[in-house]
Amino acid sequence: MLISMTIIASMIAGVGFYAVSPSRALGPTAVNLNTSGNFVILAESGISTATATTAITGDIGVSPIAATAITGFGLILDVSGTFSTSTLVNGRVYAADYAAPTPTMLATAVNDMVTAYNDAAGRTTPDFTDLGAGDITSQTLVPGLYKWNTGLTVGAAGVTISGASADVWIFQVSGTLTLASNAIVTLSGGAQASNIFWQVAGSVTIGSSAAMKGVILCATLIAMNTGATLEGRALSQTAVTLDSNSVTAGTVIPEFSQVLIPFVGVLLVIVIVSRRRNEKT
Repeated sequence: MLISMTIIASMIAGVGFYAVSPSRALGPTAVNLNTSGNFVILAESGISTATATTAITGDIGVSPIAATAITGFGLILDVSGTFSTSTLVNGRVYAADYAAPTPTMLATAVNDMVTAYNDAAGRTTPDFTDLGAGDITSQTLVPGLYKWNTGLTVGAAGVTISGASADVWIFQVSGTLTLASNAIVTLSGGAQASNIFWQVAGSVTIGSSAAMKGVILCATLIAMNTGATLEGRALSQTAVTLDSNSVTAGTVIPEFSQVLIPFVGVLLVIVIVSRRRNEKT
């Protein structure tokens, strides 16, 4: 009995240490989006959709432009006057000309978006520079800070981003970012879209039926072609254009396994020891 309890106590102590000891994330420190992270799409000069089959999960907003710059959504202004709704948006739609406190909230979010862009662009000492000479098609990207002094292309064969759920990737692109039609950004090993940051000085084009993952921090236009999808956020300092697209922030999955799996193991040991003790008595 004493031996059994000693074993159990040691295991519980070990699990406790394991639970409170954070795993070491690989890659740079994540970019803090602050309040701009409350939006799945945020733009300064407009958001448009060419079709009524676009589906957005999350809030969208424009500032300092007015709601007239949000086109194709069939907006219905709420009685509060602070936001609109749309059948294409599972969330709220905000514009700078809506009632208070929306203008101030949006101004803060846009400022946070620009700050996040500058943070990502200002990171120094990249782990990889001009990888693939600006073409990363079919490559597997480990956590780290990547820098391209040119544009960046992902061909139809796509690219894989591989790492654990707490790992971080920052991609600094001095030119444009083009994801070819049907290209897929694949996440493996637990990598999360919320920890992937595409900082792009030029425009971003997501080709038809392509599947993009990550937070796009763009200084100019983000254009999603027909049928393209985005798991992440589109944060543009100009406009975002859509055409039969699906946009969602995705699901952030905490690393419960670091605590849950050992804890379940301890519970199983306790049950087994208890049963054996009862059998002996």
